[in-house]
Amino acid sequence: MTFKSFINAATLGIGVLAMSTADADITLRNSITGEVLDLSYAKKGGNTEVFKEFMQTGKNPYNGNEEAIKKGESLYMTGCSGCHGHEAEGKLGPGLADDYWTYPRNATDQGLFEILFGGANGMMGPQYVNFSTDELLHIMAFIRHIYTGDPKKADWLK
Repeated sequence: MTFKSFINAATLGIGVLAMSTADADITLRNSITGEVLDLSYAKKGGNTEVFKEFMQTGKNPYNGNEEAIKKGESLYMTGCSGCHGHEAEGKLGPGLADDYWTYPRNATDQGLFEILFGGANGMMGPQYVNFSTDELLHIMAFIRHIYTGDPKKADWLK
């Protein structure tokens, strides 16, 4: 193999790898163990086009969508407000509307999804039994909508 052939083959290989990586889903991990989250446990009905987009980008497509925020608020009030408060101010669980995150990865949509889906320390159990993956994105959109912290600390806004 000539040097030129080697360079061409390497360039082709890098191009194929870049194309396959661009289409790859993000990897969701448990916030405590770091293990890859098993999405097969998810409540049925959440594999929407919006969720598929989230899995490609790690950004919640529902952020800023008024209809999604309204649905997320209803879901939040039903399943989350008992521990986190009606205004996400914190009660048994931490506040969610400010810029102090118990888990710093919550400053990203991917990190917040990982906590909601897979649970965390303390009383925060995995929510995949209560909400579909699409419903979790709606709840996240509501939480992001009521954010009162410093926008510079909100990685999901970047």
